[in-house]
Amino acid sequence: MLYSPYALKILSIAEDAGEIIMPYYQDVIDVMRKEDDSPVTAADIAANHYILEKLQALTPDIPVISEEKECDPLRIDYPLFWCVDPLDGTKSFILKKGDFTVNIALIENGTPIGGAVVVPAMKISYYVGEDGVAYRKEGSGSAHKIKTRDVPAEGVTVVASRSHADEQTMAYIETLPKVADKVSVASSVKFCMIAEGKADVYPRFGPTCIWDTAAGHAVLMAAGGQVFHAQTHYPLTYSGLQLLNPFFIAIGYK
Repeated sequence: MLYSPYALKILSIAEDAGEIIMPYYQDVIDVMRKEDDSPVTAADIAANHYILEKLQALTPDIPVISEEKECDPLRIDYPLFWCVDPLDGTKSFILKKGDFTVNIALIENGTPIGGAVVVPAMKISYYVGEDGVAYRKEGSGSAHKIKTRDVPAEGVTVVASRSHADEQTMAYIETLPKVADKVSVASSVKFCMIAEGKADVYPRFGPTCIWDTAAGHAVLMAAGGQVFHAQTHYPLTYSGLQLLNPFFIAIGYK
C-alpha cells in the first residue's frame, strides 16, 4: 500500500513531536489567541515546525495541510496530502490534562490511508503499521495489534468530547438501543478508544476540522471501524475545498 514505506517514519516523527511538547506542558503555559479566538501555545508552534520540516525532508512532493500552517483555500483539494495537527486538544493541554495528541495522517483521494496518533503525556502511540493494521504501543514497549469489538451484551460505551457537549449529541445518544457507559475525553483519543475496543461509538455534532479527525479516522479504519456523515450516512471524506468537517458518527461495530 502507498502508506507502508512511511508508516514507522511517521510514527517516529509524531513521537518526537510529542517529546518537544512535553517540556512546555511541564512548565507555565503561555496562551495566545489566533484570529478565530481559539487558543494556541508555543508548544503547538514548536511541534508544528518540527513536523513540517521532517515531512518536507521525507516527502518533498507531497503537500501538507496543518492547523498551524497558513494555506491557500483555493489549493487544498489535493489528491494526496499530509494532514497534521501538531497539538490536538490544546484546551486540555492548557488545563494540564493528559489527553492531548499529536496527529499526522496521509490522505489519498479523500480517504485517510494511514497515520499516527501519539498521546505524549501518557506515552501511548496508536498508528497504522506497514501492513495496514492498527497498533498500540506504550513507551518503548512492543507494539500490539488492536481492533474494534462487537457490542457488549450490556450495551455500547459512548465516548464524546469533553469541551463540546451539545443537545444534538445527547439526543443522538438517546436513540441508541442500549448504553452501558458515557465517557468524556478530549482530542483524537476518542477514535483510538474505539479502535482498541474500549468504546463503541463517538457522535460529533459540533465543529471539527480535517486535522482534528484524519489521523484518528485512519487508525479506526485500520482497526475495523468506520466514520460516516451524520446526515447522509456516507463515509466521511476529506476532499473538496472544505477544512471543516460535517457532523459525523464514528463506530467500531458493523
